[in-house]
Amino acid sequence: MNFWLINSILGRVIMLQGLFMLLPCIIGIFYGERNDALAYLFLSVLCLVVGKLARIRKPKSATFYAKDGFLAVSLSWIIMSLIGALPFVLNGDIPNYTDALFEIISGFTTTGSSILNNVELLSHANLFWRSFSHWIGGMGVLVFILAILPMSGGSTINLMKAESPGPSVGKLVPKMQQTAFLLYAIYFAMTIVEIILLLIGDMPLFDALCHAFGTAGTGGFGIKADSIAGYSVYLQGVITVFMFLFGVNFTFYYYILIHKVKDAFQIEEVRWYFLIYIAAVFLITGTLVRHGDGLFESFHHTAFQVASIMTTTGYATVDFDKWPEFCRTIMVGLMFIGACAGSTGGGIKVSRIMIYLKQVKKELMQQIHPRQIRVIKMDGKAIEHTTVRSCNVFLMSYLVIYAISILLISLDGFDFTTNFTAVTATLNNIGPGLNMVGPNGNFAEFSVFSKYVLIFDMLAGRLEIIPMMILFHPGTWKKS
Repeated sequence: MNFWLINSILGRVIMLQGLFMLLPCIIGIFYGERNDALAYLFLSVLCLVVGKLARIRKPKSATFYAKDGFLAVSLSWIIMSLIGALPFVLNGDIPNYTDALFEIISGFTTTGSSILNNVELLSHANLFWRSFSHWIGGMGVLVFILAILPMSGGSTINLMKAESPGPSVGKLVPKMQQTAFLLYAIYFAMTIVEIILLLIGDMPLFDALCHAFGTAGTGGFGIKADSIAGYSVYLQGVITVFMFLFGVNFTFYYYILIHKVKDAFQIEEVRWYFLIYIAAVFLITGTLVRHGDGLFESFHHTAFQVASIMTTTGYATVDFDKWPEFCRTIMVGLMFIGACAGSTGGGIKVSRIMIYLKQVKKELMQQIHPRQIRVIKMDGKAIEHTTVRSCNVFLMSYLVIYAISILLISLDGFDFTTNFTAVTATLNNIGPGLNMVGPNGNFAEFSVFSKYVLIFDMLAGRLEIIPMMILFHPGTWKKS
């Protein structure tokens, strides 16, 4: 294990977080929130000093391996969260550190689950920090570092693999730094476009910034008690479109940028993503109309909520927990499927669902034709065995963590639907579940123990499980 290189990376992360904290400090100054501004300024300076001290000793080697990448990523997210929770405690908005930690980890992991009963009581600085944490976590802080501060050694793809969602990670262009830069350029440009469109719809600038950050990171922290319900149909429509767009594999946008539009729509995962979304909207809209709701109203709210849940954003215009059981069942199914790999969305990912179904088809065909040699293909290319194996390991690990988490939080004595969807919402980084943790509920009533279980689930879900499992594996810390 390259300890000093990992330490250097952690130092960079802490320094970067210090710079990020200057933004809510500026917001606090602008809105006359003196105590909040001072808290963020103090923590910003502290992060810059600590981060610089952590990087005093230079690593002997700039090369690190997969294990080092997983460790650097998991430790970065934990340290980033431990520091990021402090402003809520220092200014008294969330005086309990466990609750503050739950809130900020929910932000960084783009989950959007909350322990707050009334979000509107928070200061502007803290509201901005909550929403901005989504934007930081959406693409990944280490991907950002790779984009602006290139590392030598030729093994930086191990950082990208550990932090980026999906069964496999590749380069858009030959150099990893250029790939990271392109991803963030697309991410930044789409965020700016959404902010402009929200401003055109007369949304205040502060609201537009917070909601664009939440949409881009597919996080869903609202700044109003009713989430998005109080805004106009136009503004809800803009957010619907961008939630859907941020759930698309970013390779799709890269192909469009280099004028390969045909290749963009040849990406099999993207086509499945479109079809699943359209099918879910059609089925739920039809069901709501049959139950007496108007066609436009049903379509509008369904299009929004399906995009919100499928991309694991978690914004709400209506309480879908009150929808008919058929509709609620579809929504829970979408929570598991999630968005595309290579997007900012969570869940199992459409590409993994595709691989699992193709594996089943392959096994069935081999039972019928034992001598026939078949390979699993995606986009016309054979999928590597290592990718299939990693998908299977992910699913097994996912199910084990899922079952244990439900068992552990059931000690609080809440109903099964609440427990089931609480784990679903956190492990898949969605935000709202059903019953107590539905769109009009929150996670405040869970015990401290259960909150830490759900905190682990949020981190495991965002980092795709393996980095967190490696962190807690005894063999990781043994000298090789």
